Amino acid sequence: MAEPILYWQMESPVGSLLMGGEGGQLDFLHFPESARRRFIEPEWHEDPTPFAEVRNQLSAYFAKELTVFDVPYRLNGSDFQKAVWQQLAAIPFGEVKSYGDIAQALGDKGASRAVGMANNANPIPIIVPCHRVIGADGKLVGFGGGMDTKIWLLEHESIDPRSVKNPDQMNLFG
Repeated sequence: MAEPILYWQMESPVGSLLMGGEGGQLDFLHFPESARRRFIEPEWHEDPTPFAEVRNQLSAYFAKELTVFDVPYRLNGSDFQKAVWQQLAAIPFGEVKSYGDIAQALGDKGASRAVGMANNANPIPIIVPCHRVIGADGKLVGFGGGMDTKIWLLEHESIDPRSVKNPDQMNLFG
């Protein structure tokens, strides 16, 4: 039998973040404006206790006091998705990579579209920094939390979104 989903909401500079997971593990972190966002369900239990360190590290990140997260989390997805998410987690604060860079790191230069789909399915944005992924041509591409949030996060990390081409360009991935 599955453990109950525990959750907590945290206010942040990019809106109210919903974090939660089975038995209090961090399985998801969602932005308020996301097509993939989860909504609190009646059987979930509100409990800040298991997410204290997540909240502390996110607060430190938003205060520019933390550049590397080390909170435990659980990634639920296919083996390919997990491999992509591991690559995302390795992108340093203040740097960007393209979908093609990630595909090449996984040993398949032709997998850019599949990398984009996995990036879009990332259950723990910010901590697994999918906002640091751009198009191969240097364009900002869509982001599950909204383009304004992506731009805010990049600027927060001292990445100038104007340095990428056509920041209004969006696609289905990111």
